Amino acid sequence: MDLPQQAQPINQGLHEECGVFGIYDPAGGCAQTTYYGLYALQHRGQEACGIAAINNREQSFYKDVGLVSEVFQRETLERLNGTMAVGHVRYATTGAGERENAQPLTIKYVKGTLAVVHNGNLVGIDRLRQEFEYKGAIFHTTSDSELIAYAIAQARLHCGSVEQAVCRATAELKGAFSLLVMSPQKLIACRDPWGFRPLCMGRKGEAIVFASESCAIQAVGGHVERELEPGEIVVVQDGEIRSIRDNCRGESHLCIFEYIYFARPDSVIAGQSVHQARVNAGRLLAREHPVEADLVVGVPDSGLDAARGYALESGIPLGMGFVKNRYVGRTFITPDQASREQAVRIKLSALASEVAGKRVVMVDDSIVRGTTCRQIINLLREAGATQVHMRVSAPPFIAPCYFGTDIPNREKLIACHHSLEEIQHLAGADSLGYLSLESLDKLAPDAKCGFCRGCFTGEYPIEVEEENS
Repeated sequence: MDLPQQAQPINQGLHEECGVFGIYDPAGGCAQTTYYGLYALQHRGQEACGIAAINNREQSFYKDVGLVSEVFQRETLERLNGTMAVGHVRYATTGAGERENAQPLTIKYVKGTLAVVHNGNLVGIDRLRQEFEYKGAIFHTTSDSELIAYAIAQARLHCGSVEQAVCRATAELKGAFSLLVMSPQKLIACRDPWGFRPLCMGRKGEAIVFASESCAIQAVGGHVERELEPGEIVVVQDGEIRSIRDNCRGESHLCIFEYIYFARPDSVIAGQSVHQARVNAGRLLAREHPVEADLVVGVPDSGLDAARGYALESGIPLGMGFVKNRYVGRTFITPDQASREQAVRIKLSALASEVAGKRVVMVDDSIVRGTTCRQIINLLREAGATQVHMRVSAPPFIAPCYFGTDIPNREKLIACHHSLEEIQHLAGADSLGYLSLESLDKLAPDAKCGFCRGCFTGEYPIEVEEENS
């Protein structure tokens, strides 16, 4: 038996979703602040980024494929500066990664201009797209985010305000959407009624700031006030804040993988520290899957906190097993097995001085396709580890995600086709242990929300269409 041979990117595990940032500041300089906010959210998407700004009710924008540091120069930011801005970092889950799919999505229509940034995925997008096309819409992207922009613009033709249009349009949408909408006079934040994706609000002096994660608000010198409720719409106009709760259902189904992988460890989501949730996961793993070993190491980055938890609970010393190359930027496709193995070595190297002659517990956040596990374990063995026991701080993936996480269909999920023993053999581990579904419910005890864990159970908070691929 061997591992799948499909061409994969250098980071062959899960990819981040997207990150959104928005600010109203009467003092101006919003593009520069948004730039720093996007830097703090870069972990949520490295394919493309963009900023749109309003200055004297005139909209300007710039976006391109690449990292924040690659796309924006000082001169570009100076041209964009204004009193409102929205920004986006993107990883493509719906729509290809070309420049036209980068956000913000900006449109001009009879009521003026709109700029939209979106984190999440809609469901039933083929039907929605067809409905708009029959009404004469011409799409310029393959992103589902453009459907949201069209829905808002169309609703605005029959509503008295942009916020009413956002409320009406989003009430008809199904799926995950934390989004920011900017008109010439208003900055509007909106979260889907199920609360799949996080979105928080804060202040920096007189400025009002929105971001996917609290770490971005703190990174620009602001403080977090609260998170938006599922279904809530917050409107900022001339420094005044209004809340619309017409679409709130009193339900919450935050993606549990925000705590396991996606969010930055210094973020707090729904009252739960992401760092502490990962430490909790490691502690639970140690209780469920103890083993005699000399050292615990984490696979950078999201495996590090879980490894700490495993070490604390088990009493086995925590070590630094890997060094990560921080200068590996955007991922690239590797055409063959030899190139894929080289790609892993470019990204990670094992520390022989730490692991040589030792029985090692290696903690990682997940196994998706199973294409890199053996390569990473081999790095430890080549560095002299005598045993490698793999522990995973999430349950096995048995179903795809429809709401903005890059979890593929069942055909590509290793746990759908192999037993635990077979996966252990394929990975080349001396033992393998996943976090159980029962423990999954315990890793975020301080979170004031419910969770979506459909990728681990095949049961979703809302009805979804069968995957096509």
